[in-house]
Amino acid sequence: MTARRLGLLALPLLWTAAFVVVPLLLILKISFAEAQLAQPPYTPLFQDGALAASLTNYSLLLEDTLYLRALGNSLLYAGLATICCLVIGLAIARAVTQAPKGWQPFLLTLIILPFWTSFLIRVYAWIALLKPEGLINAALLSSGVIDQPLVLVNTGFGVVLGMTYSYLPFAILPIYASLAGQSPRLTEAAIDLGSTPIRAFWLVTVPLARPGILAAGLMVFIPMAGEFVIPDLLGGSATIMMGQTLWTEFFSNRDWPLASALAVLLTLLLLVPAMTLQRLELGKASR
Repeated sequence: MTARRLGLLALPLLWTAAFVVVPLLLILKISFAEAQLAQPPYTPLFQDGALAASLTNYSLLLEDTLYLRALGNSLLYAGLATICCLVIGLAIARAVTQAPKGWQPFLLTLIILPFWTSFLIRVYAWIALLKPEGLINAALLSSGVIDQPLVLVNTGFGVVLGMTYSYLPFAILPIYASLAGQSPRLTEAAIDLGSTPIRAFWLVTVPLARPGILAAGLMVFIPMAGEFVIPDLLGGSATIMMGQTLWTEFFSNRDWPLASALAVLLTLLLLVPAMTLQRLELGKASR
């Protein structure tokens, strides 16, 4: 590797080391400690010159059903919302690429327009829409579709809906970038050879857009699995997720070692499969 390439890589490597690797190592170190009433609120890793690491926090995570349920809810709701984001995002991205070239920048601006409003305000707005006396129930009641208000907030449905709405632009943009680079003649050729438009879309367009779909899935699934605000506002006690559990252990219980063990476990569960999948995709692309 030449000195010029090393120079170009120096800044991202330093950034990754300072803001990703070092914080992760600190969290990993704390996860092997024990909580104590002191400052900092955990025991040192070395005591009297000897290593004092403990796996108690990790064993507790595997034994306590609360943490296992929070982990299961995180993977379940983030997975469902990711599927919704990919399906809706693929349809919207496809529609944008089919629009006239002059309209596409305007349509993309509309997609990112919600980011101009506070994330918290947008989530609060869904409470006004979903609550029993909210606009959705009022419209369904007045139209005679339902006789009693539906329970939409403080449910898993509310959590999936809120996360799908909040993270949908992150799914649309990479899929759009992947679709925009495709030649429309490929789909036209498949149709000329006898394929239906839907079959041509599924067998030609979607496989070619796979890198964008994969990137979109990772961009929305990873932050959603650690989401705190949406499940706290739109979910109930039955939909507790890892983000809420982390908040409780860090700030309410002040059990930093247990919270750090939770963070390490969640990071491993998310990053290892994601990096493996990305490595497989890079291997396919290089062949």
